[in-house]
Amino acid sequence: MADEPVKVVYHLTEGLDQASRAMSNIRNHLRAEPDTKIVVVANGDGIKFLLTGATERSGRPFDGAVAALASQGVDFRVCSNTLIAHDVPVSRVLPGVRLVTSGVAEVARLQAREGFVYLRP
Repeated sequence: MADEPVKVVYHLTEGLDQASRAMSNIRNHLRAEPDTKIVVVANGDGIKFLLTGATERSGRPFDGAVAALASQGVDFRVCSNTLIAHDVPVSRVLPGVRLVTSGVAEVARLQAREGFVYLRP
């Protein structure tokens, strides 16, 4: 069991500033522990960074950072309920981002059924 990778779910709900912190945290996390299995679940205002055209305060687009982390095995998931509630078409979601019915249910499932540790940057 000691050889099994740590599994972590990063829960994003607060918008672009939280997403910027999370992306930095995740890069640092993977530098320290490259075998970590990371899932990012976004709901509420947390979905904004996973939409086309989203940028950090500096103006840097999120799409490149999301793609780079995805290429390292990070799994990004967005809440369909939030998309519907905010009238955001699925076509605005970045490529490779997985839709889940409920972000909060997905976070709970990952913790209860798959043994993920919860982090909220």
